[in-house]
Amino acid sequence: MQESNKTALLVMDLQNSILQNLEDPKPLLDKVSKAISHARSNGIPVIYVVVSFRPGAPEISESNKAFSRFGKDMWTPEFVAQWQEIHQDVKPDNDEVIVTKRRFSAFTGSDLEVVLRGQGIQHLVLTGISTSGVVLSTLREAADKDYQLTVIEDCCEDKDPEIHQVLTTKVFRSQAEVISLDRWIK
Repeated sequence: MQESNKTALLVMDLQNSILQNLEDPKPLLDKVSKAISHARSNGIPVIYVVVSFRPGAPEISESNKAFSRFGKDMWTPEFVAQWQEIHQDVKPDNDEVIVTKRRFSAFTGSDLEVVLRGQGIQHLVLTGISTSGVVLSTLREAADKDYQLTVIEDCCEDKDPEIHQVLTTKVFRSQAEVISLDRWIK
């Protein structure tokens, strides 16, 4: 593992609104909670990433297949606040950064890169939902930006277990170290 002051743990899209798509989010939340505890106790910054939009969703184009299906009318100030809520089992501490992104990658439409540069972070440890969404998109963009990458495979989940398995055993390994939570906390 890299020096703790050069490494950050990214906790991505663990919002109540997204976790409800999983049959049972508890195992994932338990593992990510352990990763967060390990990071905090070892001086590794924990950075939270949420996907959200402004009221009225001006960031969503009708041509965006993934996000336009939600419709702009639902994005009221109250809905936005509820949508962004991070699950209580993995809630950030008061001094931890929460980055809001506007697409799948944690970098798109966010100030994540500025936060990472400000803290001298060179190594990202990725967790979150979904493996085929935020994890894949963030990994690809971070690799192109020359970050060192680790994916904690059992701290990521996808609605489709086969896609998760293919990504973590075949695709990610060309750009990241893919390890278990037990290995990361040792």
